[in-house]
Parts: sequence; C-alpha cells; structure tokens
Amino acid sequence: MNRRDLIKSFQEELDIDRRKAEEWLEHFVKVMTDALSRGEAVMIPGFTKWARVDRKARIGRNPQTGEPVKIAASRRVRITPLKAFKEAVNSGKGAAKKVVKKAPAKKAPAKKTAAKKAPAKKTAAKKAPAKKAPAKKTAAKKAPARKPAAKKAPAKKTAKKATKRR
Repeated sequence: MNRRDLIKSFQEELDIDRRKAEEWLEHFVKVMTDALSRGEAVMIPGFTKWARVDRKARIGRNPQTGEPVKIAASRRVRITPLKAFKEAVNSGKGAAKKVVKKAPAKKAPAKKTAAKKAPAKKTAAKKAPAKKAPAKKTAAKKAPARKPAAKKAPAKKTAKKATKRR
C-alpha cells in the first residue's frame, strides 16, 4: 500500500474528502517525526511502539576485504509490533478489536468442614513382561485357489565345465 492508497482508504473509512484525508496523514507524520526527534517514544496500544535508539560509534569490518572500518554514531527508529497487531497479522483477519477482559468473579470462601480428605497416593503400577501367546492349532484349511502362474520360457542350457576330481 502506498501513500495514495492509504489516503484513499482513510477517505472511504472516515467518509471525508481526499484533501481532509491528505491533511490528516501529513499531520500524523509530522507529529510522529517531531516526537521521535525529541527522543520520545510513541506507542499506540494494540498497534506498534516507535522509539528512537542511539547507536554508539564502533569498528566494523568490510565484508569483501576484511579491513576494519569506522562506523559513526547514529540514531535509528525501532518499531516494535505489539501483541494485538501481531495476532491480527498472523491470523490474517485484519485489525483486531479491542478486547476488554473482565476480572474473574471472586468466590465466597467455602465453609470449613470437619475434616478434609487427604489426596490418595498413586502407586506406580509395574507391568509384567510381555509373554508371547502360543500359536493356536486350527484345522487345516485350504487356501482359496490361486490363478496359475504364467509359464516362463524354458531357460537355455549351458555347457557344463569339466571339473577334475582331487
């Protein structure tokens, strides 16, 4: 999705004209840029968190030659997707609706009874070694008749080698 598609989406979703949608997007980008340039983190619950990260100067290596190279200090923006956003993307169902979790109802304390039963102890059951069952003798049954095998061509006879007796 590019800028034009994003503006069109805002226009349709919010039922506003194209110019208002463009202004809204430009204002959003300006506010985000200003906040991040001041070093503030910006978090939209259920969506993402943007934060400025300062990186120190360091020594790197040129991958082609292996020579050490100085890398200057820099600032980057780290964008971290939040849980609801990740779940929506992974499920493929689009924007996740905000779910309000209700606190579980507290149960009234149960009346104390005279005696509580102790949990039964489980004993490990030992298995006997497996024994093979003796083969059962059954009356001889004839197997169903099979089709006769196809006849093969007779093999060629080869001359026998003369062998000496020792």
